Amino acid sequence: MKTIILGITAVLFSLTIQAQNKNVKSEVKTTVTTVKDSKGEKKIVKTEKLKEVQNIELKDADSNALNKEIQQTPVQVISTTAVTADGVTNMVDIDRSAYYELNGQKYQVALDQKGYNFIFPGGKEKGVLRKTKNNNYIYKTKDTTSFGYFNSNGDLVLETYDDNTDQVKVTTYIMVKE
Repeated sequence: MKTIILGITAVLFSLTIQAQNKNVKSEVKTTVTTVKDSKGEKKIVKTEKLKEVQNIELKDADSNALNKEIQQTPVQVISTTAVTADGVTNMVDIDRSAYYELNGQKYQVALDQKGYNFIFPGGKEKGVLRKTKNNNYIYKTKDTTSFGYFNSNGDLVLETYDDNTDQVKVTTYIMVKE
């Protein structure tokens, strides 16, 4: 019995003392943004964590050579973004905060506690964007409710149903790249 316990203990210790078989690189970027609007001043803290993991594999693992070359393997990139606004932290896949343009006017999309605020050029709040489960957004103002999404270029596309014409009106806000 004593021999079995000592054998199991030796196996457990030998499992934890193995060579590292992964290269790991971590990077954390924190951005603090202060937004002033009619409700006052708000600080938004955005923390982006980027982790790159690469498995280490040898080119000729079965050879008797002492120094072996490392084989290139794909790098897995894991990115997470945490946004803290008004004391509430949200995990965001992709931050869509930016300026968007339509008919020569600039609109701002800024993160808030539940999604995004859609802000007019004058600084007053125009509407809100709330994310749905299928990565789309509901755009809500006083007058309308629209369905929205971000296309492959990063532009905001809003689709609004018009009762009078019985058609869907598509409005595309072009992302301003500065």
